[in-house]
This record gives sequence, structure tokens and C-alpha cells, in this order.
Amino acid sequence: MDVSAEDFERVLPLLQELVLKADFVGLDIEFTGLRSNLSEAQQISLFDLPAEWYLKTRTSVQQFTICQIGLSVFSSVSGESNKYVAHSCNFFLFPTTFGTLDSEFSFQASSVQFLNHYGFDYNKFLKSGIPYINEEEEKKIKRNILSGNWRVRSSLDKDQIKVVIDKVTRWLHLAKEGDCLTLSGITGFQATEVQLVLQQALPNVWLVLKDHEVMVKKVSQQQRWYLENTCDQESSWKEKILLSAKGFSVFFQMLVKAQKPLVGHNMMVDLLHLHQKFFRPLPVISVPDGEMGLQQEQGERAEESDLKVAAFGEEEELNFPRVFSLSEVYEVLNSDLNPTNGSGPVIVHASRFDKYVDTKCPHEAAYDAFLCGSVLLKVAHLLLQRVHGHATLEPTFHQYLDALAPYLNQVNLIRAGVPRVNFSGPDYPSIRPPILILSARKWPGLSEPQVYREFQNLCKFDVRRLTRSQFLLLTNKFKDARSVLREYRHHPDFQVSLYRYWKHSPNINCLLQVCGIVTTWALVAFVLGRPNS
Repeated sequence: MDVSAEDFERVLPLLQELVLKADFVGLDIEFTGLRSNLSEAQQISLFDLPAEWYLKTRTSVQQFTICQIGLSVFSSVSGESNKYVAHSCNFFLFPTTFGTLDSEFSFQASSVQFLNHYGFDYNKFLKSGIPYINEEEEKKIKRNILSGNWRVRSSLDKDQIKVVIDKVTRWLHLAKEGDCLTLSGITGFQATEVQLVLQQALPNVWLVLKDHEVMVKKVSQQQRWYLENTCDQESSWKEKILLSAKGFSVFFQMLVKAQKPLVGHNMMVDLLHLHQKFFRPLPVISVPDGEMGLQQEQGERAEESDLKVAAFGEEEELNFPRVFSLSEVYEVLNSDLNPTNGSGPVIVHASRFDKYVDTKCPHEAAYDAFLCGSVLLKVAHLLLQRVHGHATLEPTFHQYLDALAPYLNQVNLIRAGVPRVNFSGPDYPSIRPPILILSARKWPGLSEPQVYREFQNLCKFDVRRLTRSQFLLLTNKFKDARSVLREYRHHPDFQVSLYRYWKHSPNINCLLQVCGIVTTWALVAFVLGRPNS
């Protein structure tokens, strides 16, 4: 199911009911861009610790926006053993524009090209996106409303409202008291703006907001006075403005309070976007501890699981072929390569949410969210069987959660000095290949890009300068590290070896040199200061 601004208020109660009854929720997000154009020194690399990775990624999260969120809500079927039904929805989002609130965001050409290739509908994003705000933006709107500074600021809205005022004015000239005029196709902020502007400008009309339309009624001034004094109109329109402005944020807050387990794939950037767009602006600190919007808000906590950690971390132990994408993991788990494929959980699509029954839509957010949830159940079943064998023939979701306990609240980091962030305790140590050191001979002025190009045909390394003629090399593949050590063993210009901190660190070398100088001077002073015999 695709949900845009016109449908959101109508389907919101159904979505809330589904989430409250769910066992867990799959999540995926599509963005207008992934990586901002930072300088070479600011690019994310395998050398980055979580704090450095976060600060660099924060810049991209602030620069780009969410264009689509996919949720797949999984619920066990009552009365049927190990069967789950999935409700998958795509939400097209667009930042709220209201008064002085006017967000800026960027598009990255490669991301637009990528989504276009997979059929992303930019019209639904740009024309029918559901609005949203975070807590700071909500406070600004409230302040504007309370101070009375709120007014129509958008030139587009002003033009549309002028057309409406002209139409209503011409109608009033011929209408009788009690006659009504229906203005169709007006929703959200525009409907509230039309109501306020018309009732301020015309003393003999009364407006009522309905779904996708505004009804204008011609009344006498006495009737108008009565309606104004018997209807709590001011409180009503303030609530409507805030509700329209919050849009998807209302559903997000409900999702947080429901405290359902959340599963995604390489989801750290997703979590940062959720925090920035719906909760609060990302702080300028290291990776937040307990600040993630879906992990903790007002003392409430939701468990998270990243499939990159749970599934990919188990592939060797489960004797699966090496896979490189979420869809490949899904295909393997649904094939004969999975020894529990015949006895594992049965997953079906709900009626009215059956778009993906016979259709594959890779990189559509709801489809990827469905894959995330399905893979989670399949992997949990494998893990449970590995521990209990075939004794557990009808496992419950709580048993699956127990099997996944080692992976809960751990989120994979792409290209960082540690493989994942653990929100429940200390981060895991790096299991990446060792750092190599390149010493350049007879090549003055060598730069990091030149070093990168030297090795790119053989393998890819992240490069960081250590000294004027020495560079650190780091890859995420052990075979690449071994290959370079072997190929450059007798190279005439480059010497490549394993990096040893106590041997190669400039700080240690500087300290040893200072100690050597101090020791030498102490010996000289001792010798010169000795009395002559």
C-alpha cells in the first residue's frame, strides 16, 4: 500500500491498530542523498571510530531528507502455528512548510539516478508527500500561533487563497442566508488558512472543514456572533494546524510508544534520520548514548536489530554461500540451501497489502522492509534450531527474540573502525584486517590520492598520511592485505609492512628521540661535571 498526504489521515487509525497488535516492525528508508561532498580529510573511512563516523554522517543527515519510509508490520496469526501476516506500507514524505518554517535539503545526482532506475515515483514525493516536523519545529509553530504572528507567508498559498476569496466573494453577491458553497480539493494547512482568512475578511460567512473540502455557509451577523461564542473555534484551529503540521510525526510518536522490536538493514543512517526529522536535531557529540528516537524517548525503549549483524555475521557458521545484498540473503533463506526452509515460519501478505505477493520491487522502501522482517524470522528459526534441534517444532516469537538476544540493540556501521555500535553496552572490537604501513622511497611530495591510485587496480584501500613519506593503508578484506604484502615485497619504490604502533608511531618516535637527547646530555653533563683526579 502506498500512502500519500491525501490518504494519511484516513489510514492512520488502521495503522495504529496494526502496530499495537504487531510482534515486530520491519523498517527501510530512501533518501535524497547519502554522502555529502566533504573534503578528502572529512570522508568516512575505515580508520574512523564511532564518534568520528557519527560526526561525519551527521553532516549528510542534515543536508539530505527522507523521501520514502517503508514499514512492514508483522503479526503472528492467532490459532495457526508459526504463521505471520505482513502489512507493508510505503509513506511518501515531504518537509512541512508553514509560516517561517521552510526546510532546505539537497539532492545527490547518483541517489536520484539510483531511485529512478528502480522506478521511484518522485511526483508522489514532491506533490503528495506527508508533512512532518520534529520537536524543535513544533515548538516554533506553537510560539508563532500563541504570539499571533502566524500568517500566510508562502507566495503559492497566497495566490491560491486569492483565487478562493474571489470565488467566494462573487458567490456571496448572489447567495441567500443559509446557502452553502463547497470548495473542493483543499486539505491540510491550506484548508485552515482558507478558513481563517475568509472569516477574518467576510463578516457574514461561516466555514466548516471536511475531508478534502471546505464548506462555506452564508449567515447573518447575529448567527456569526452566536457561532463564534458557542464554538471553541480558536482552540480548534490551533489543534488542526498542529496536527496537520506534525503529519507523519504523529505516527512516529505512536510507533515509539508502542515499543515494538524494530528490524532494519544497515540501519544506523536510518536511525539518525529518524532522530533528526521526527525527534530532535542531532547533537554535536559522539554517537549518542540512549538518545536515539526509536531506542529511547521519555524513558521508553524499543529493541532494535540490524540484519547486517544478525544474518551476515552468521553466514560462515551456517555454511551459506557469501551474499552481498538483502535480496540475496532472502533468496538463500527461501531456497533448499536453508536446512529449515520446510519447517520455518510461514509468512503471508495481508489482503489490501498484497502488492509484493508476485512482484519484486527492490529498493522500494516497503518491499525492503518486508524482506528485513522475513529474513529476521528465518534467521531466528535457524538460530533456535541450532540450540534446541528439532525439539522446538512450534516456536513462539518470544523464543525467536531469545535466540536473537546476542544481536539486539546492535547496529552495523558501514566503513568504520569498528564493525557495529552496541547500544546496550561497550562496542565490539574491530575484526578488520591489520593496518599496513607504506614507506615511499625516492618519491617526494607523494599524496594520499596518488597512493590510492597506485593500489586501486589490485584492491581498494583507505589511505591516511602518517608522516611526509609514510602512509597507513586499511582494507576490509584480509585477502587484499595479504595480496599487497606479497606483491610489494620487493618493490623498488614502495615498502609495505604491518603497522606496529610502538615501532612506527611518530609520537613514540618523537618521545624516544627526546629521551635519547635528554639521556645524551645527562651523560655529557655527568662526564664533564666529574672532578679531576
